[in-house]
Order: sequence, then C-alpha cells, then structure tokens
Amino acid sequence: MEGISGQIYRKAHYDFFHSMDKYFTPFITPHEKRSLNKKEREDILPENNRGQKTVPQVLTNRAEDMIRVVTELQKYGYEEVNLNLGCPSGTVVSKGRGSGFLGRKEELNRFFEEVFSTVECRISVKTRIGMESSEEFPEILEIFNRYPISELIVHPRVRRDQYKNMPNLDAFRYAVDNSVNPVVYNGDLFTVADYERFVNAFPEITSVMIGRGILANPCLVDMIEKRGMLTKETLRKFHDRLYNDYAGELFGERNLLFKMKELWVYMVQMFTDYERYWKKIRKADHLADYKAAVERLFAEQDIDAHARWHL
Repeated sequence: MEGISGQIYRKAHYDFFHSMDKYFTPFITPHEKRSLNKKEREDILPENNRGQKTVPQVLTNRAEDMIRVVTELQKYGYEEVNLNLGCPSGTVVSKGRGSGFLGRKEELNRFFEEVFSTVECRISVKTRIGMESSEEFPEILEIFNRYPISELIVHPRVRRDQYKNMPNLDAFRYAVDNSVNPVVYNGDLFTVADYERFVNAFPEITSVMIGRGILANPCLVDMIEKRGMLTKETLRKFHDRLYNDYAGELFGERNLLFKMKELWVYMVQMFTDYERYWKKIRKADHLADYKAAVERLFAEQDIDAHARWHL
C-alpha cells in the first residue's frame, strides 16, 4: 500500500511472520525521463527483499513506460510485474491511471496489445470492476481475456465506491466463471472469519490478496493457516523494529511521527478499549509524547486478535 508497505515494512513483516507467498510493492509511477526514482529503486533492490518473493507494482497508462519499467525490473531479476488498475485516488484517476484507466477501454486494449507483444515477463493485473457501475465489468473482462495475464486480482468494487459499500461478490463470481486467466480475490479480508466465509463461498479460489487486513493484524495469515495467534508481545517487538528502522532512514521527528501514525490507523483497532489511546497517539507532536501513549496502550490494554478493522 502506498506510503506504508515499503521495503522496511516488508522486511520486518517477513522476519516476524514469514507468512506471505508474495509481497507486492507500493506502485512505481514511471516518468518520461526515468523509469525509477531513488526511493523506488531502493524499494526493489534484491538486497532489500532477500528471502521474499516480491512483485513490483506499476501505475501507468502508457505502454512505452510500462515496457521500459518492466525491462529495467527484469535486469534486477524480477519475473513478474503487476499493473495497478485499482487505485481509486482522485489525483490518480484524473490522469487516467489506476481505476481511471478502466474508463478508457480502447486505450486499455491498445496498451495491453503493445505490452504483451513486446515484453517477455509475467504480467499480473490488479483491477476494480469499473468506474461507476459493475455493468462495465463484462466488457472490461473481455479485454483482459484477450491477453495472457498471469493473475487477475479482482477487487470487486467500482472506483466510485472507494472502500465503502460491500464488495460485489456477484461480479467476482462473474470473473471466476468467465475469466480465461487465473483469478485472485482482494477485498475486506480482515479476520479469519472473513477468510473462511469467502472460502466457503468460492472454494475453487486458491489465492487471495490481503492489504488493510495485514496492516491491522500482521499475524492474520499465520492465524488463517493455524500457525499462531497475534500476541501483544510480538506486536510490541514488531512495532519497535519498525520504529527503529524508520528512525534510521527518515530525517526529523515530524517524518517519523507521521510514518508511525500511518501504521497506527490500522494496528490500534486490534486493542481493547483503544479510542482514548489512539487520540493521544494521533495528537502527539513530539516523539516523547508518542512513546508515552504507545507505552500506556501496550501496558493497559489487551489484544483482541479477532477484532475487525474498519474505517
């Protein structure tokens, strides 16, 4: 996820939980004069992803940019690159990228035609089911079906939904029944119970992508696979590792506070009676105040490993 799941977070998660089959990077946005900026290059360097299977994600609507980035990533040993057609951000959509590209179907088809005829690399796609209505999805899926997409990761919401409303499982069923490419599910998997309900409804699906659910409960996949439960001790060690690693990379108190508060938007809801502690964390202007609020939260509240994250 943009701004959060960079290489520092992924390395810490891998070291503590070892649970993910793949990690996807925050998206790379290519520019005409360069493929990767310094931050993006650091994020995908093999030495910063050792032991993990990492898939770079690209945000673009220009075939020439996609081809250039894929070619460069292949030099680092990457065998799969993901195209983001899911981001609902207004600034992204206004440029015809992310889910905004779904509203330009002829351009999307030409994009895929040029990319797949040029590069020899596994290209997976993360998509929503349309801009305004799920009725757009059959035509979008028909375009996807023309190309050998290695995985079609479907978040069954339209762009207008952002992250509100319920995922449209009827649209996802349409993808399962009509896609010629392997289908992966993404959307609102926050607890073991959420995962089990999904598996019962779609037993034929063997892969899911989890985003916000992992940021809230980094132990979620271990819990799904019955390899362990989230404990306060482990979460505290995980937090401290992230804090120290970010402190070594970021300049200034303000930047470190901002980064840690981004994480607490998700993690804080795994605690009982967290509201007043979250208010203290959110309002902390200095690291001393932040540390005091976090210390009290861990000392005074318990983990609810079955809590369901919500906006």
